[in-house]
Amino acid sequence: MDSESKQMPEIDAMRTPEACFSALPDFPWQPQYCDDLPGYEGLRMARIDEGPKDADRVFLCLHGQPSWSFLYRHMIPVFLETGARVVAPDLFGFGRSDKPVDDAVYTFNWHRQSLIALLTALDLQNVTLVVQDWGGILGLTIPMAHPERFDRLLVMNTVLGLGGGSSEGFEAWKAFHRDEPDHDLVTLFRTYVPGISDAAAAAYAAPFPDARYRAGARRFPFLVMTEPEMEGVDISRRAAKWWSQAWQGDGFMAVGCQDKLIPPRLMGRMRDILAIKRPVLELADAGHFVQEHHGAQVARAALAAWETAPGASLEEATD
Repeated sequence: MDSESKQMPEIDAMRTPEACFSALPDFPWQPQYCDDLPGYEGLRMARIDEGPKDADRVFLCLHGQPSWSFLYRHMIPVFLETGARVVAPDLFGFGRSDKPVDDAVYTFNWHRQSLIALLTALDLQNVTLVVQDWGGILGLTIPMAHPERFDRLLVMNTVLGLGGGSSEGFEAWKAFHRDEPDHDLVTLFRTYVPGISDAAAAAYAAPFPDARYRAGARRFPFLVMTEPEMEGVDISRRAAKWWSQAWQGDGFMAVGCQDKLIPPRLMGRMRDILAIKRPVLELADAGHFVQEHHGAQVARAALAAWETAPGASLEEATD
């Protein structure tokens, strides 16, 4: 296979040259790869996989669109300090994972099943699920399929796709991607993450050197289940029922209050659906990409909260 493309048995995919990842600030970890996930043979999925393989605790960190595992660089060290294992995969189409070139390949079920295949291939146990954006749209439907593997949840700005419409901000996001399908990702991150460094913005754009690599980034906004007939709505509704009625684990929520895509009112609804009893960490100056400027703070707040009784205040948890 050459450095830029490979012909799959059924899926034509691109692979971002490694040289594109030569300057990643605060991201020292080397990727590990799976190219034999059941049902995805020949497609290579990348992940950061740090800490002891036999650790008592696993943090599974799932990113959204158009980010990749780089998003979790401020949280990973905090989790590793506890002696845990941290697994942060790049979804197909993002990061160092292979990128199918046909937009039609990208579907909710195709991506969901790829994450389940990774979860079971690695045999992850005692998992704390960490999600934001599409990481939650996909990831929040997985624990009900494998409840024995999950016991904690850390959720940032995300939703379950229940087919009940969308926010004004998200409709603007879709319109932007429709009108500018091959937009400049550096500019996008500068727009949605005020104060982001030039190096960090460039790192988010690194997986997508040109339009051939961007099918996933183009497609994802239009897969969000805002209408009841869309793929993924039924399983997301079942997941919502499972979280509110069957989930026995411990959850923590952090909310970027300036998020126009998934505003605080929607996160309040998600708190009810996910049966999160602990006080919410509200980040007044944070937007959609909570992890960028507040990742370490959120990680430490969640860890501190889990050391206290569910009814404890944030002040008690962080004393």
